[in-house]
Amino acid sequence: MNDATVPQLATAVRRGDRRALARALTIIDRGGVQVRRLRQALAGYGVGSLVGITGAPGAGKSSLTTVITQELRRRGMQVGIIAVDPSSPLSGGSLLGDRIRMYDLAGDSGVFIRSMANRGQYGGLAASTLDAAMLMRAAGFGMVLLETVGAGQSDVAVVDVADTVLLVESPGMGDEVQSIKAGLLEVADVIVVSKSDRPDSSATLQQLRALMRMQMGSDDVWSVPVLPVSAIQQTGVAELVDALLAHAEWLQVHPPTWRQQRRYLLALQRAIDVQLREALQQLPGWSVALAQLGQYDSDLMARQLLEEFVANGFTKE
Repeated sequence: MNDATVPQLATAVRRGDRRALARALTIIDRGGVQVRRLRQALAGYGVGSLVGITGAPGAGKSSLTTVITQELRRRGMQVGIIAVDPSSPLSGGSLLGDRIRMYDLAGDSGVFIRSMANRGQYGGLAASTLDAAMLMRAAGFGMVLLETVGAGQSDVAVVDVADTVLLVESPGMGDEVQSIKAGLLEVADVIVVSKSDRPDSSATLQQLRALMRMQMGSDDVWSVPVLPVSAIQQTGVAELVDALLAHAEWLQVHPPTWRQQRRYLLALQRAIDVQLREALQQLPGWSVALAQLGQYDSDLMARQLLEEFVANGFTKE
C-alpha cells in the first residue's frame, strides 16, 4: 500500500467500513512503518472498552465470548472480537480455530471477529493485539473482546493490554490454586465460574469468593465480583455483562489505576522498540549483521548496531 493511502484508509475505518478495517488489521499483523502511521492517524478515536478474557485451556472462554457477544448485541452494541490462537514456534503458523468455535456469531453485521497468531509472544498475546483493538475501537465497536490462548501462568500478561480483565475459572479443575500462583487473581477485574450448571460449581464459587475476600485490601476501590455463568443454559450472562459495563463506566470517572499506568508504559516501550528497530534496520551495519548471524554473540552484534546508531547522530532527525 502506498503511504499516501494510509490517511484514506484510516478515514474509511472511522466510517465503519468493514473492508477497510480488514485491510488495516492485515497491515497491523504484518508490521512495518505503516503501522505507526495508522496509529497516528487514528489517535484519539474510539472509546470502546477492551475486555481481556483469560483462563486455563478448557475453561470455556470461547463459549463465554460467544454468549457475552450475543448479550451485548441484544443491547444494541457493536462488538469486536480478537481471538489469539497459539502458533508454531518454528513456522509461526496457527490453527486460528476460534472462527469455527464462534460459528453462532456468523452473519451478524454488528460483530467483527479477527483471529491472530500469538507468534510465541509472552503471555499468549500477539504483539499487534493492542493496535488491532485500537482499530476496532476507531471503527465504532462499543466493546472489544480479547480471548487469550489460556497459557497458564504467563497469561497474566493480559493485564498489559486490557481495560477490564475477565478471569474464567472452571469448576473442579483446581484452577484456584494455580491462579494464585500465577497472580491472575491479582489482576482480575471480574471473575466468573463457567459451566455453573455442574454440581461442583457452587463449591468453586464459594472458594473463589472467600479467596477474594482475603485478598482484597481495605483501600481497594473496585470490588471484584465473582459470578456463576452457564453458556449452555444461558444463565448469569446478563449479570456478567452488567459487571463488565459497570467496570468500564467506573474507569471513566476514577483516576488512572496502577493497571492503566502499566498499559501506558507498555505503549511507550512498544513505540520505542518499533521505532528503534526500524532505525537500526536502515544502518549499513544491519546487512553486515544479517550476514554474520550465528557467527558472533547476539548481544555483541546488538551493541555494535546501537553504537553505530549513536555515531550516526540519531538526535538530528
